[in-house]
Amino acid sequence: MGSLVLIVLVFVLNSFVMFINGGITSKYVRRLEGTLDMPLDSDVFHIPPGYNAPQQVHITQGDVEGKAVIVSWVTQEATGSNTVLYWKENSSKKLKAHGKSKTYKFFNYTSGHIHHCPIRKLEYDTKYYYVVGVGQTERKFWFFTPPEVGPDVPYTFGLIGDLGQTFDSNITLTHYEKNPTKGQTVLYLGDLSYADTYPYHDNTRWDTWGRFVERSTAYQPWIWTTGNHELDFAPKIGETKPFKPFTRRYRTPYRSSGSTETFWYSIKRGPAYIIVLASYSAYGKYTPQYTWLEEEFPKVNRTETPWLIVLMHSPWYNSYDYHYMEGETMRVMYEPWFVKYKVDVVFAGHVHAYERSERVSNIEYNVVNGICSPVKDLSAPVYITIGDGGNLEGLATNMTEPQPKYSAFREASFGHAIFSIKNKTHAHYGWHRNQDGYAVKGDTMWFCNRFWHPIDDSTSSDS
Repeated sequence: MGSLVLIVLVFVLNSFVMFINGGITSKYVRRLEGTLDMPLDSDVFHIPPGYNAPQQVHITQGDVEGKAVIVSWVTQEATGSNTVLYWKENSSKKLKAHGKSKTYKFFNYTSGHIHHCPIRKLEYDTKYYYVVGVGQTERKFWFFTPPEVGPDVPYTFGLIGDLGQTFDSNITLTHYEKNPTKGQTVLYLGDLSYADTYPYHDNTRWDTWGRFVERSTAYQPWIWTTGNHELDFAPKIGETKPFKPFTRRYRTPYRSSGSTETFWYSIKRGPAYIIVLASYSAYGKYTPQYTWLEEEFPKVNRTETPWLIVLMHSPWYNSYDYHYMEGETMRVMYEPWFVKYKVDVVFAGHVHAYERSERVSNIEYNVVNGICSPVKDLSAPVYITIGDGGNLEGLATNMTEPQPKYSAFREASFGHAIFSIKNKTHAHYGWHRNQDGYAVKGDTMWFCNRFWHPIDDSTSSDS
């Protein structure tokens, strides 16, 4: 009887996937529909009531160590107050932090007053309340600071990329919010509002996006990565300064890590050291980003922060036709460092689908030696593409065939992921397609840390 149950179980599992070259291409087929932005009068875009009420509230980490946050918000009618009131839970002592505000113009659009206020010297592992709009229409939120940086503290990250503001985007964000494994911080993989897909890069769609995601961004830090849709380079309408809307609206703690630009930087959060790279800023030898990264990797202390995570927008290993090979030149430049310093995992977006690689590298290749196939490398990271937030450009459904050996699992569906670090040796990862129940994982993997427990954690059948 037991053997019969086992045979049936194997048959059921195999009905969902097919094996090609050791990898898995999911047989789940998402019903293709029009992917449309939600209309401007959607409830998720509502403007908070009250005169000059703060809107588009969001927070991000404000330093390397995790003891600071940057609070940002927009007021439309007037500048209003730049002050943030904040206090620890169960404390009557309220503190004040003071920020600055500016507006910007983009073609025929003028922004509201965009406020940024750093709050420093926070205590680890503490719940804080904060109020913006002091003296006018006040709005109250809260956040948790991370645990003190250390090797064995558990911490859980959410992963979202290429979200946009469609009906599918709303499903993705809701799915993430209701996941029973709660993310404490979102690692965001680029392409935010997709305002640049509208005539004249309609910046009102930056405002609607900020109001849409506020239900998460006001309560937990989102760690920002820039994508191609943040470039907003439009010389035909006189807009020649790249990334203008993004840099005015979204701040990063780049100076804390010695970076010269907001687009690449590093932070520590609990047991993780996170390096954010910029796929659309210069990255060749001698460029500021290259020089910074060359100096950054040796700073990583794996006894303090055992998990080394890299974020970028354009993936290096991608078996979809969509954006195929776009990350290749950056891979050639930086992949030897990723292997040398034993990066655990690289998260990217850009391709509007999901894919997870095996631990592979292709650092032997040059243009004359003919060695051009990735090889299994247990010192290499796993590369995960999560550009599946739900934006109006829709899914990438065309895959290269046959599935390459470096591709462990791929599926053209919208979703999000959770990376849950348990201790210095193990982390559990799960990808969740939007069509499933909140606790269901479409793809899972137990990660074994490359520094503390570098065993073979491959998931393909031929590994």
